[in-house]
Amino acid sequence: MAAAVPDSDKTLKIDAFIPCNEIDDVYFDKPYYLAPDKMGTDAFVLLRDGMKEAKVAAIAHTVLFRRVRTVLIRPHGKGLIATTLNFDYEVRSSEEAFEELPDLKIEGEMLELAEHIIGTKKGSFDASTFDDRYEAAVAELVKAKLEGRALPKKKAPAASKPSDLLQALRESAGLGGKKAEPKRTAGNANKGTRRQKAAKPAAAKSKSAASPTRRAG
Repeated sequence: MAAAVPDSDKTLKIDAFIPCNEIDDVYFDKPYYLAPDKMGTDAFVLLRDGMKEAKVAAIAHTVLFRRVRTVLIRPHGKGLIATTLNFDYEVRSSEEAFEELPDLKIEGEMLELAEHIIGTKKGSFDASTFDDRYEAAVAELVKAKLEGRALPKKKAPAASKPSDLLQALRESAGLGGKKAEPKRTAGNANKGTRRQKAAKPAAAKSKSAASPTRRAG
C-alpha cells in the first residue's frame, strides 16, 4: 500500500487555463487559500493579475492528504483560491438524478403566488447569520452530562397530511382562502367589466293619469 501513496513536494503544477465558468459547481469540493512564500511573490502576483486580465482559471494538480488531487485555481481578493474538485465517478449526473421528474408547466395563479412569496423573502447572503445546530446540540449534551442533568428529549416532528399546493401557497402569502388578484395587463384590463346601457326614458304617463278627474255633477 505504501507504494500507492504519491510523493508530496508541496507544489502545484498547472495543467491548463480554462474559462472561469466552464466547470459545473457540482464538481467543487473544498476551498483553500493560496499565498506565496517570500521568494515567489513576484511570480505569484504575475499569475494572479494575468488570470484576472484574461478572465481564466487554472486547472492544476497537487498532493493533498496522501492523494493526488485536481484543483481549480482562481484569483480571490489579493491572493488565489484553490478548490479541490471531485472526480467524475464521484458526481452523479443531473440527467440520472432527475430522470423520473415529470415535465410540468406551472402557470396562472399558482405561479403568481410563488413569485409573490419569493419577492417577500428576498435578502442577501451573510454567513454569520447561519448557526451550526449540530455543534450547539453536542455542547448542550456535554453540559447536561457534566451537570448531572437529564438529557433533553427530542420531540418527534408531527406528521403532516398531504395538502393542496395552491391553498398552501395562498396561506403562505397571507391570503387565506382568497384568490390572488390577477396582474393588470393590457389583455385583461377590461376583463370583468361590462358596458352599461343608457337608462331607459321614463315611461309616458297613461292617459287616465294624465287627464283631469271629473267631478261628480
